[in-house]
Amino acid sequence: MFVGHYKDVEEKEVTIEGVENTTIRWLISPKIGAKNFAMRYFVIRKGGKIPIHQHDWEHEIFVVKGEGYITNGRKTVKVIPGSFLYIPPNEPHGYENPDSETLEFLCLIPVKEGSIPPEERGE
Repeated sequence: MFVGHYKDVEEKEVTIEGVENTTIRWLISPKIGAKNFAMRYFVIRKGGKIPIHQHDWEHEIFVVKGEGYITNGRKTVKVIPGSFLYIPPNEPHGYENPDSETLEFLCLIPVKEGSIPPEERGE
């Protein structure tokens, strides 16, 4: 068993092209022994965004704090604390926080090739 607190995990700026005012904490990953799923904690500060992108893996998301928007390029939906989302593999998706101090959410993804950076695989 592993028990931790999210504030004890390093908060890193997301440096992917087009991402603005966004941080990530890798709460659960292969680095601590997870073999099937990874759990990440994102914070998008006011005015921040993660532009539309897509992956070969699904996402499960739970909004913890703040309000914002998620889009697949065709439809945009407002999310609030308690909102949960399922994003299928290869579905375009992007996030934006125009108004809240922070938009904070958990995002779970499968552990598979390309989904986890080397430092979170324990390499």
